[in-house]
Amino acid sequence: MTRRTNARIAGLTFLFYIAVAFPSIVLMNRATDAEGTAAKLARIAEHSSDVGLAILLTLLSCFCAIVLAVTLYGITRDEDHELALMTMVFRLSEGVLGAVGIPSMIALLWLATAGSGANAPDAATANVIGFFLLMPAPMNGAPFFAVGSLIFSYLLLRGRIVPVLLAWIGVLASALLVVCLPLQLAGFLKGPIASYMWLPMLAFEVPLGLWLLIKGAGAPKTRGAAGFLAPQA
Repeated sequence: MTRRTNARIAGLTFLFYIAVAFPSIVLMNRATDAEGTAAKLARIAEHSSDVGLAILLTLLSCFCAIVLAVTLYGITRDEDHELALMTMVFRLSEGVLGAVGIPSMIALLWLATAGSGANAPDAATANVIGFFLLMPAPMNGAPFFAVGSLIFSYLLLRGRIVPVLLAWIGVLASALLVVCLPLQLAGFLKGPIASYMWLPMLAFEVPLGLWLLIKGAGAPKTRGAAGFLAPQA
């Protein structure tokens, strides 16, 4: 694919990714908005269509991550092939690990809607399994997304591929997630900040998606590590 085609596909995918990922989170939060495991399972049963839609949206999110892995590599490989390849691997890992979590969502939906059939678990077993499946945890692929985004943003900045201010927002937003997501995974970061830390990334990816879709990606103006500091003609 040409550089312009990669940029347009990446821009569209950035916007589509946001359009499917956030509703998926909202739907799951709405379906589990209750106190206690039994109450959550009962609410999931009442909102089974929401959970089913969230599963589909999550699957689409995984496809988006894989598409971005390839197209972002296509945009940045002329700036630094090895770092661009590293970005691709991290974003590909993000998509694969995101897909790994889908069976748990399917299991949760089955557990909530199994009823009292012959193959349905008893209430005590259902509560234990449900408690495990409902444990809050960061998205599996999120740390890989953060590292991939940081490398990608750095390449955008170093090569002046997009406006410098936009690239800097990406670097800072990605660095914030690189620091915070492992802390969240380890249980040291909880509460509203776990949601607020994504806002700078939103402020980066929406304008970036629009820029790539409309303007495309400029050819890198630097080569090599020293080029980041080199004066430009």
